[in-house]
This record gives sequence, C-alpha cells and structure tokens, in this order.
Amino acid sequence: MDFKDQIKMLGDRVEKLKAQVNTEEATKNAFIMPFIKELGYDVFNPFEVTPELVADIGIKQGEKIDYAIMQNGDPIILIECKHHAAPLNVNNASQLFRYFHTTKAKFSILTNGIEYKFYTDLVETNKMDDKPFFSFNITDIKDNQIEELKKFHKAYYDFDNIVNTASDLKYTSELKKLIHAEFTTPGPDFVKHFARQVYPSVITAKVLEQFTNLTKNSLQQYISDMITDRLKSALTKETAVIQEQDAALLHEQPADPNQIVTTEEELEGFMIVKTILRQKIPASRIAYRDALSYFAILLDDNNRKTICRLYFNGTKKYFVTLDEQRKEVRNEISSLDDLFNYSAALFKAVESYDKAKEVV
Repeated sequence: MDFKDQIKMLGDRVEKLKAQVNTEEATKNAFIMPFIKELGYDVFNPFEVTPELVADIGIKQGEKIDYAIMQNGDPIILIECKHHAAPLNVNNASQLFRYFHTTKAKFSILTNGIEYKFYTDLVETNKMDDKPFFSFNITDIKDNQIEELKKFHKAYYDFDNIVNTASDLKYTSELKKLIHAEFTTPGPDFVKHFARQVYPSVITAKVLEQFTNLTKNSLQQYISDMITDRLKSALTKETAVIQEQDAALLHEQPADPNQIVTTEEELEGFMIVKTILRQKIPASRIAYRDALSYFAILLDDNNRKTICRLYFNGTKKYFVTLDEQRKEVRNEISSLDDLFNYSAALFKAVESYDKAKEVV
C-alpha cells in the first residue's frame, strides 16, 4: 500500500471515530500518533519521536510541547495537539511560538487530529510565522496535498526541498482564499476592473450594484461551463478507451472457446478477491470471465467494470488494476497470499464504479 492510500485510510478512520473520541489525550492516541506513524517515524522510539518535550524559556519553566520529531538528537518538527473539536488559530499556538526559537526545529505543526497547520519562519528568521504555509483536513485531503505532505515523510525529508516550496505554498494558499472570496462575494475594486472594460459610461453606485450581480453570475456560469466542457472531454476519452478495450478483448478471444483453460490457481485467486470484497459488497456482485491471456474479475458481470485482472499463465504472476484512463497498472506477485496486500486497491475499484453509477 502506498503513502497516498495510507493517508486516505487514516482520514476515513478519523471520520468514523471522531464521535467516540472525547478528550485531547484520546485525540493524540487515536488520530495524531497514527499520523506520525504514517510519516514513517517510530512513535515508541524516543530517538525518533519525543513526547512531552521540555525546553525551558526564561521564567516559563517546565512547559512541554506535545511531540517533537527528532533527527540526530535534535528536534526537526514540533507538534502541538488540541482536542479534535477545538478550533485551530494563533491564539492556541502560544507554546509553539515560544519553543520555535529555542530549539533547532524549523517546522512546527498545530493540529487537532483533523486539521493540520504547518508553520516555519518565512517572514522573520527563527520566529514562527503567524500564518501556516501548508494546511489540510485529513478527512478531505486532496492528492496534491498528499504529495506535499509526503515531503515530511522520514524517507523523503529534505529541509532545503521543503523550504524552497514553502513560500509558494503559503502564497498560493492565500491567493486561493482571496479568489474564493471574490468569486463568492465580488468586491467593489474587483467588479470595477471588469465593469470599466464593458460599460461605456461612469460607474455610479447604481451601476456598481448592477455589475456586482452580473460579475458574480458570470463567474459562476464560466466555472459551470468549464466543468461541463471538461466532463464532456473526459467522458469522450473514456468512451474511446472503453471501445478500444472492448474491441481488443473481442479480438483476443479465440474462435474455439476450448482453447481457454481456467486453472485451479486462477479460481483460487478469484475466491481470495471475492473474500476480500465481501467486506464491502455482496458476493453475488463479483464474477469472472476467463480470456486467453488473463483472468478478469468483474463487478456485476460487466466487462466494463473490471475490478482486477490476474495474469497467471506466464513465468511471472501479475495482479493488475485499471487506472482512471483504464490503462493497466501491473503488480508482480510471488504467491496468491500477496493478493491480500491489495485490498485497498480492490475496494477503490468497486467504489469508483458505484460512485459513477450514483452520479448517472
């Protein structure tokens, strides 16, 4: 399972458990420690993760930061935790601000186990910025955010690489907020910028009010048209790919069905996949069709709903799924037991077909 799948699964877990997590300590144990673990750090090794780090500051003696991720004996990331229902803002990050300049850590995280806000010192050296350069909600994390988060993984951590992109991340985030605000409620300057280019006379208060509504409606219509065009384009491409694959499937079927030999190993692989998927869907929805070169496992016995393919006829065995463009993603396996390692991919395939059905 790759990093993206692990983070997505953690987000699903947080969403399911948050109603039962009632204290800050429970938030740490159920949400934040698993998050640190997914970043590749051993939460039970104090040389990698130190809980309750003490760094006395002047008259502030004995204060503790919740977690410090360590490297070569020094903290590199400080983490301050709150209860998952608590809001995150500068006012409840006071300990992070105080500790930031007293340790060698150059990154700090303020989190309630659902929201994560990452800080550094872009504005003034050794002084934590008031605004985060990177933030996300783990129950609704986007793929591009996961790619940024991956830079903090133990295996990929590179201080210079993160710092080089931190500034862009921060200002991109701020610009997106401004754009969202203008698209939702256009301000006078924003409206005048467009009104002056299409209205032939003076922009009076009455005209400004008129163009405020026109600008808002135009923006919404433009976005709607753009989404529609992209959906049409995507559907056209998907249809073309499906047609090509159907044609290829028909082409590769031999004239004599007796040439297809379904092996015991293929049937055993089918039963393993069926066992895994029964956690999510009825067994009756899982079917198979054997072809000359591969063994296909389908949803609802529909060859356009390929869950996976098993290539067991060669010297090497492969477990294959289809990506969003319906192209094969191959994974070599050494034994049938390896199929259990791809449970998340199987669940994802089934969910994608059912979601597409709901949209239609």
